[in-house]
Amino acid sequence: MAEAPLTLGTAGHIDHGKTALVRALTGKDTDRLPEEHERGISIELGYARLRLPSGRALSVVDVPGHERFVRTMVAGATGIDLFLMCIAADDGVMPQTREHMAVLRQLGVEHGVVAITKADAADPALAAAEAEELVPGVEVVPVAALRGEGLDELLAALDRAAAATPSRAVEAGDAARLHVDRSFTLKGIGTVVTGTLWSGSIAAADQVDVLPAGLRARVRSVQVHDEQVDRAAAGQRVALNLVGLRRDEVTRGDVVVRGNVLRAAFIVDARVALESDVSPLEPGTRVHVHHGTRESPGRAYPLGDGYVQMRLEAPIVAARGDRLVLRQVAPPDTVGGGIVIDQAARRHGPRPEVVERLRAIEAGDDPAAAGGDVADHGAGAAGGGRASRADGAGGANSGRDASADPALDAGAVAIRDLLAADGERPRSDAEVATACGLDAPAASSAFRALEADASIVRVSRNLHFDAGALAALEARVLAICDRDGAVTIASIRDELGTSRKYAQAVLEHLDATKQTLRRGDEHVLRRR
Repeated sequence: MAEAPLTLGTAGHIDHGKTALVRALTGKDTDRLPEEHERGISIELGYARLRLPSGRALSVVDVPGHERFVRTMVAGATGIDLFLMCIAADDGVMPQTREHMAVLRQLGVEHGVVAITKADAADPALAAAEAEELVPGVEVVPVAALRGEGLDELLAALDRAAAATPSRAVEAGDAARLHVDRSFTLKGIGTVVTGTLWSGSIAAADQVDVLPAGLRARVRSVQVHDEQVDRAAAGQRVALNLVGLRRDEVTRGDVVVRGNVLRAAFIVDARVALESDVSPLEPGTRVHVHHGTRESPGRAYPLGDGYVQMRLEAPIVAARGDRLVLRQVAPPDTVGGGIVIDQAARRHGPRPEVVERLRAIEAGDDPAAAGGDVADHGAGAAGGGRASRADGAGGANSGRDASADPALDAGAVAIRDLLAADGERPRSDAEVATACGLDAPAASSAFRALEADASIVRVSRNLHFDAGALAALEARVLAICDRDGAVTIASIRDELGTSRKYAQAVLEHLDATKQTLRRGDEHVLRRR
């Protein structure tokens, strides 16, 4: 019987030979971008298949080591089962070595091997000693990839590590979940997405949903490492050809699900563990929360006994028991991580009954039996009523009752609440009107009333945003523009994990409101 699938992820400081080692082990160059070859560094995630001496095959995710691309590293690391940490003999443990190790620790990736690379350039003994201190109990193997030295010993060590690592496929149920890390279009084929299948299985002809947007698609074909398969299992690197979706409707950070009741949520409760040198979180601390291949800014609110509520600016699609990585805003270092306890939480403060409820959930008790903490919660999950947003998202309708409003008729309230639930990816005006059961004149009147009420903002001829969601998006785009000097539709699409349509709408709105200025394909801050 074939061994259960596993995904191996590289880790380590820039220029410590991760990609060269993967090429020596697999025969595949995982640097596919011209810029990567020109600059001699990895920028994006790379993928390969590794055959071990036992005959077992591993999916390999090669991550960039530069500090500017830690967010990309986290996106790749969230789907791995075991690691290959690379430490150069002539450098030893470096800052990104420790950063990557912190990410792996917070993701709960316990099994792996350390390769002391460039062992022909310096005595590997000192680096090996540092490695044993950083990652105690893990096999350490000196290698010289370009000479082919130590590769057999490294493969044998990886085989042993894989044998000790449980596969996601063993515990997988019927619900399939794939976090998208790439999406592209192939001529004559259509939209293709790739990612690591976290749970379940996916086969051709399956009907799937793409969250958080809630789009439907059909799987035309499934590939594992460029080979057509009837069905892909959890723990494998998978490519799906999706019918019914345009390329700009699905991107990194989205989640493809089948047979799943998961929802996108702006608020999650988690048990958090901070790195040893990090001070306790203060209420409202700004953090970047990484889950799957998505990153969302938000604020952390300690609840007591290690539990923290995360109030996010962009929704994540989490399940109980999922791992989160927390990074501070500036400097952007990994400060800790968490395990999701309530994946669609309602807003609450640090009360004793809240902590007791979370303890009960963590112990496996049904939280519904306790009735929850309805009194001071807002709505928790997008797609099932009105979505709660992070503090600081602002918006004139924040905190309002989603039912009656004496200043608005029923149609306007329905539109307001639907756009609030849509968040950063609102449907078109025509789709909103249809969903709310309104004809064109009634919908037009409702949109005008909501614009006057400042609940929603018109950003293009046929597209409105919830005011709070738009304010949060604007703040993030302006911060990126300030950091990088300029942004483009493509850079905002990739950085925020959104689609081209929404990136373009927000940038055009910022130009129209004189916050940014367009120069060719770039947009710059007007104050510059």
